[in-house]
Amino acid sequence: MQRKIILNQALKLPSVERAQLIEDILESFEFGARDKIDMVWALEAEKRIDAYNEKRIKKISAKQVFKKINNS
Repeated sequence: MQRKIILNQALKLPSVERAQLIEDILESFEFGARDKIDMVWALEAEKRIDAYNEKRIKKISAKQVFKKINNS
């Protein structure tokens, strides 16, 4: 019963906060591949930074990103 109460409260959070809650819960588990996943994301971030610096992708303001997330 408590799980349903927590879920209902979590669903009332803004989408960004729900995503952070998911991340926090997942971090509470021990994943053997966590280091590998973090490395892959770090490499992806570097690729995106390089693409931006080389003007292969355009910037998008955080305001636009969060507006799109919250409208989802």
